[in-house]
Amino acid sequence: MKGETLLVFFGLFAVASLLIPSPMFPGNVLCGMIGGIASANVRFFSALLNGALYGGVLSLLFSGLSRRLTREK
Repeated sequence: MKGETLLVFFGLFAVASLLIPSPMFPGNVLCGMIGGIASANVRFFSALLNGALYGGVLSLLFSGLSRRLTREK
C-alpha cells in the first residue's frame, strides 16, 4: 500500500509543479544551486524534485496515520 501511495502523491506533485506557472520550493532552489548544468531541463528537474520530496513526506504521513487508525480499531 505504501508504494502505491508514494506513486500517487509523486505524480500529483510532479504534474502540479509542471502546470503551476510560478516556481515551487524546494525544486527551484535546488535547481538554482546546480546552475547551468541542467539549464535546458530545469523545469522538469524541479518538478521531479518537488514530486519526490512532497510525495515522500505525504506518503510517510499517510501511512503513519492509516497505521495508527487501524491499530485503534
